[in-house]
Amino acid sequence: LMSHYRLINLIPVISKNFVNPDTIFANNQMSLQDIEIYGFDYDYTLAFYSSHLHTLIFNIARDILIQEHRYPEGLREYDYIPNFVIRGLHYDVQKALLMKIDAFHYIQLGTVYRGLNPVPEKEVIAMYEGSHVPLEIMSDFYGKSSHGHTMKQFMDIFSLPEMTLLSCVSDYFMKHNIDYEPVHLYKDVKEAIGDVHVRGIMYRAKYICYAEQTHAVLRKLSKNGKKMFLITNSPFDFVDRGMNYIVGKDWRDLFDVVIVQADKPGFFNDRRKPFRRVTDKGVLLWDRIHHLEKGQIYKQGNLYEFLRLTGWRGSKVLYFGDHIYSDLADLTLKHGWRTGAIIPELRKEIKIMNTEEYVHTMTWLQALTGLLEHMQVHRDSASQMVIQQWINEREEMRLRTKDIFNAQFGSLFRTYHNPTYFTRRLSRFADIYMASLSCLLNYDLQHTFYPRRTPLQHESPIWPEQTSTGAKQ
Repeated sequence: LMSHYRLINLIPVISKNFVNPDTIFANNQMSLQDIEIYGFDYDYTLAFYSSHLHTLIFNIARDILIQEHRYPEGLREYDYIPNFVIRGLHYDVQKALLMKIDAFHYIQLGTVYRGLNPVPEKEVIAMYEGSHVPLEIMSDFYGKSSHGHTMKQFMDIFSLPEMTLLSCVSDYFMKHNIDYEPVHLYKDVKEAIGDVHVRGIMYRAKYICYAEQTHAVLRKLSKNGKKMFLITNSPFDFVDRGMNYIVGKDWRDLFDVVIVQADKPGFFNDRRKPFRRVTDKGVLLWDRIHHLEKGQIYKQGNLYEFLRLTGWRGSKVLYFGDHIYSDLADLTLKHGWRTGAIIPELRKEIKIMNTEEYVHTMTWLQALTGLLEHMQVHRDSASQMVIQQWINEREEMRLRTKDIFNAQFGSLFRTYHNPTYFTRRLSRFADIYMASLSCLLNYDLQHTFYPRRTPLQHESPIWPEQTSTGAKQ
């Protein structure tokens, strides 16, 4: 009772500690004063899309499966389910299972789905001989799989319709007792989604949102004399249409270098592909490139050639992207660039964490955990009965906090108390991260981002809880 009374008193204090969703968060100390050159990916970095685009991608890819891969007509019954999946999930290609894995390679039980239905915990434990996934079947540090397609991690935002389509097709086959090869399904869905991108069906500016904020960021950097470049896997006509909408016809004047169809992450590793100049009409020129000129458009190329031709090195460059592996990993590990991850999901998750309900639940959850830790030494039956009630209540609350974020898979950033596999990669490959590029508008270009000093497990939490500052409250 006493503990409960003390907690109720704590809650108003904690409630005031809201996080501003427009804050830029630091994993590593970084000062904008040192940054002379700003680089950008295009999709979901400069161009933000409305969720209607996911519905379009899903519908077209589903129809490609039916028309070109001879999948059953019955699949037309399935529509895109907007909040079914989250980013960062792993997919076991052989078993056709979608799941969430934490930073220690443990599967979060209750988040394993076959088709559109959860797999019972006992079945998961029997299949994986526990809930740990061995390192060799996970993708490596860069997100690449060395053992063929075993566990695929879905890291970019365009993968949301792909995961949903995989789940829907799988669901159809199971409902109709159709025997199928999971590896073929994975490859066919991947190919169909790829076709949607390649055919340019989805390259429509009408899905772009937050255009004004993006333009304001680019204007601010330009006005302060910063150099800017764009490296994207998208084709020029698509980028041109989108940037005309975001900035206007003169958008190329803002950028010192524009590279399209870069083939990232190959762009960062493969030294063999030279740059090729592209005309406004998309005609490829055959001349050798000695300089990367402002106003010109280049295709492919590689990072080593890019560094040689520009002379831009390491810590003066800050590059923004939404794909932690293909945009940021190599840049930070091999070339010492500073990196900024764009994580649109942050906005929604922070808003949830700022609610009374969430703060109350988390506070009580922490208190229960503390009680269990201290009271477990009492082994008499009366104490053990109370402890068991606490364990049950804690389990219920953990499930409730997971469901607040996403009923199937929970938060992008945590599996209960552990960070997710996604979060572990984010903290390693991104110096700073934010919900969108527009967060930069809240800071001047002399600002230093300081990571919060969180106590290690063996350190006493003697510091007052700091909040990330800098953004307008």
